Amino acid sequence: MKTEELSRAVLERLGEKRRTLATAESCTGGLVGKLLTDIPGSSAVYLGGVISYTNGVKRRLLGVPEEILEQYTAVSRQTAEKMAQGARIAVGADCALGVTGLAGPDGDGSGRPVGLVYISFSDGTNTAVKELHLSGSRAEIREAAARALLQLALENL
Repeated sequence: MKTEELSRAVLERLGEKRRTLATAESCTGGLVGKLLTDIPGSSAVYLGGVISYTNGVKRRLLGVPEEILEQYTAVSRQTAEKMAQGARIAVGADCALGVTGLAGPDGDGSGRPVGLVYISFSDGTNTAVKELHLSGSRAEIREAAARALLQLALENL
C-alpha cells in the first residue's frame, strides 16, 4: 500500500469508529502529521500533534517522566509509550501515536545503531509498542518509521 493510501486508510478507519487521533513525533519531525493532513478532510479526525525533538519537550508537553529519560533514554520502548499516552491527553484525542528513534546519519553516542526506532499507539486503555530496526539514509529511515507508525495505527484501530 502506498503511503497516501495508508494515510487515507487510517483516517477512514478513525471516521468509521468515530475516534480522533493525535501524534507525538521525534525522529520523524512531523512527517506523520504531514502525511495525514495531506488528505483533505483529515481535520475531522486528526486533531494535531507535538514534535518533541528534545527531552525537555518530551517532559513538559508530553509528560514523559525524567526518570524514564534518564534510565532508558529518549530512544526507548518506555519513552515511546509515554509519548503516545501524553499526546492523547495533551491534545484531547481518543488515541495517539508516538515515534522516537535514531534516524542518523550519526548515532547518539550510546552505541545503539542508527535505524533503531520505537513506535507506539495508545487509546487510553491499551498501549502497543514496537521496536524497529530500519536501514537506509536519514530520509529513508524517517519515511519507513512514518509508514510503520501508520500501519500500527491501522492494526490497533
